[in-house]
Amino acid sequence: MIDHEKIEISNFLPHRPPFLMLDKILLLTDEEVSASFLIKEDNLFVEHNYFNEMGLVENAAQTCSSIVGKSYFDDDDVDGEGAKLIGFISAIKKVTAFSCPKVGSTIISNAKLTSRFDSESYSVCSLECHIFEASTLLLSCELNLMIKDLK
Repeated sequence: MIDHEKIEISNFLPHRPPFLMLDKILLLTDEEVSASFLIKEDNLFVEHNYFNEMGLVENAAQTCSSIVGKSYFDDDDVDGEGAKLIGFISAIKKVTAFSCPKVGSTIISNAKLTSRFDSESYSVCSLECHIFEASTLLLSCELNLMIKDLK
């Protein structure tokens, strides 16, 4: 397990503001990740003072990508320049949005790797993700990601 205090998110994800939907990695192992995100008023996915469903799905995808991104680093290399990765959602198997958080809320996303296939040029992963505001479940989803190392 990586020390979450040493994790620089930009090393694990290609996203940059204004499209970065994670603030902090709270836990990161080979099979699980937990991340936090503060919803700000100027976020691209804020509508009528609420973070919308597409923002929640993007937050889930970025959370899930962190698990796969981790495999391209050594545990002692998390503060380096990072891998050159490209990734995308290849399938959304199931998504249920229960509620949208208000601006100013901090959401916690928890993802778990359920299966993974690696080839020489890419990885395909299935993951489950649940997003909470405090103890309230906001979104539950199952998705597939494809990640390619560009090095």
